Amino acid sequence: MAAADSQASRADELRRLLNRAAHAYYVLDSPVMEDAVYDRLYRELLDLETARPELRTVDSPTQRVGGPPADGFTTVAHRLPLLSLDNAFSSDELDQWYARLLRVLDREPAPGTPPPPLALVTELKIDGNALALSYEDGVLVRAATRGDGERGEEITANVRTIASVPLRLQLPEPPAWLEVRGEALIRDDTFAAINAEREQRGESPFANPRNACAGTLRQLDPAVVAARRLDFFAYTLHLPPSPEPRTQWDSLAWLEAAGFRVNPHRALCPDLEAVKTFCQRWENDRHGLPYATDGVVVKLDDLRLQADAGVTQKAPRWAIALKYAAEEAPSRLLRLELQVGRTGVVTPVACFEPVALAGTMVARATLHNADRLAELDLHSGDTVVVRKAGEIIPEVVRVLPELRPAGARPLALPDHCPACDSLLVRETGEAATRCVNSSCPAILRGVLRHWAGRDAMDVDGLGSKLIEQLVDRGLVASIADLYRLDAALLASLERMGEQSARNLVAALDQSRQRPWDRLLYALGIHHVGSVNARTLARAFPSWEQLSAAAGDGGTEALTALHGIGPEIAQSLQQWCTTEANRRLVAELRHLGLVLEASGGACDGGDGPLSGQTFVLTGTLPTLSRTQAEARISAAGGKVTGSVSRRTSWVVVGDDAGSKLEKARSLGVPVLDEEELMALLDGRSTEVRGG
Repeated sequence: MAAADSQASRADELRRLLNRAAHAYYVLDSPVMEDAVYDRLYRELLDLETARPELRTVDSPTQRVGGPPADGFTTVAHRLPLLSLDNAFSSDELDQWYARLLRVLDREPAPGTPPPPLALVTELKIDGNALALSYEDGVLVRAATRGDGERGEEITANVRTIASVPLRLQLPEPPAWLEVRGEALIRDDTFAAINAEREQRGESPFANPRNACAGTLRQLDPAVVAARRLDFFAYTLHLPPSPEPRTQWDSLAWLEAAGFRVNPHRALCPDLEAVKTFCQRWENDRHGLPYATDGVVVKLDDLRLQADAGVTQKAPRWAIALKYAAEEAPSRLLRLELQVGRTGVVTPVACFEPVALAGTMVARATLHNADRLAELDLHSGDTVVVRKAGEIIPEVVRVLPELRPAGARPLALPDHCPACDSLLVRETGEAATRCVNSSCPAILRGVLRHWAGRDAMDVDGLGSKLIEQLVDRGLVASIADLYRLDAALLASLERMGEQSARNLVAALDQSRQRPWDRLLYALGIHHVGSVNARTLARAFPSWEQLSAAAGDGGTEALTALHGIGPEIAQSLQQWCTTEANRRLVAELRHLGLVLEASGGACDGGDGPLSGQTFVLTGTLPTLSRTQAEARISAAGGKVTGSVSRRTSWVVVGDDAGSKLEKARSLGVPVLDEEELMALLDGRSTEVRGG
């Protein structure tokens, strides 16, 4: 009896927790519970109610699809219920789902025989917001949110602003009516820009792209929605009785033909093993996508068999979502470290007990600046929630104050530099806190690391440990001092034998001949990246010309260049007119480094690749990405980051990602490194279709 009462109490508690979380998520657009925690609690409640049906109540989250629609919009009924999906969290649970599906379809195998194969379609589970789009005679007439699955919010005016949603179907004879289901989303780069704008206005940033998308769709002003550039992937359609399409795979092709964006990362699988292979692949590859996905949706391909399998009260029996492991995890803060970068910016870094996230162990995450530190209200010994952000960069999402130990002290940036004890400065309107002591050893170490980096002067053998020795022993006080080192002095350092010392001197000598644009980038001028450095080097093919343009009292000649805005121009002007920097440039020239363009390395325009656009993906056998880009640019070509129909070539190396698939889908020709070298040398090469 006591055990039964305990189960009933636990069921009541689970319903309360899950209903509160659903209200916060669906109605308030302000989640109070991580997805992984919600899924675990939901599964626990479902198991309890399955074992003891008398515990099931009408207000249980297991008895409805989602929360009620929010106030402020017109509520509309869906033509067909917009169901959610059951979840699987392992390969075994996927097997169990497939066995249930076979039983429902009366295809259960005889004992001791393998299960019969059924064609299945796998699609990435986009982490966005479900929409139902209604078309009449080919024209969009209504768009609605999921709501509670039966009724949702009518947001047609907002959805009309999404460029990937066709206002009219691209069909010569559209059906009398059509309902399309899909996912609205915000891509990672757009999400970052939205949050940057919100922070500039003093507003709280969105927690993740899904929340940003939900908040955007509920805006009353469609102009705000349009400015946030939402996207949409279609994945299901409902038509009047028609002979076509007959499968889910054909449905996706039909949607594409009608003008919808359909996610290209999908597969028609002959059996469950092929499904598992697809899922395993995307558990890692999803991190290279420009948007969030948290699993794979598996659907029975045959639409007739889908109808035979039917649905439960809340989900179709013919589909399931295999969810990936949560990418958020709690951990205990061990200490706060302070890093001083090459520009003097002091960055707080949280060091915590190692946790597994997306297949790797994570023990550190940047806290960005003093404002973020204050916003988190971080204390010593706090329990923090850590996740991997869009570029697989660990970050602290929030603190769990209810787990804070007694006597914990608040953490903040110090007043003095941890490396040189100089007073730190924070300019009005800036988020960064800086050390402004140009002799700070931490700043010098950062400057030297940047100078030696692969994208800059590419000095092989000049690593962080050696740089620390050179600075700490007073052997190097500036970039120019690197070129005064000799092999005998280097050989006396820790872990530096005679051969290593000779190799480093040779590498430094070789770096004297790096082209002008590489040296310009290596100088570490604030806001001048490698791409901007190439632009500047083409326009001003010597230090004297660039210095004259930046030091004439104005920045018009700089801002006239594509990609060079006022912020970059002002930074260049300040750097070029600072006497210490001018002395450094003079020293570098005296030491034999190249401060003007020679041989056309920065000229661009003419050459065997003139007018051609390239995209690089994967790891090439001998060329680094920077080297390949430099060779292409020197031959007159242009390198971009994304594949489109205007792309001339996609250069493919090992572990090529989604860009190769995009090239194949668009028919863009692909090259390996050997074929790229043939093009660079002006030799013909056999074209391979994407």
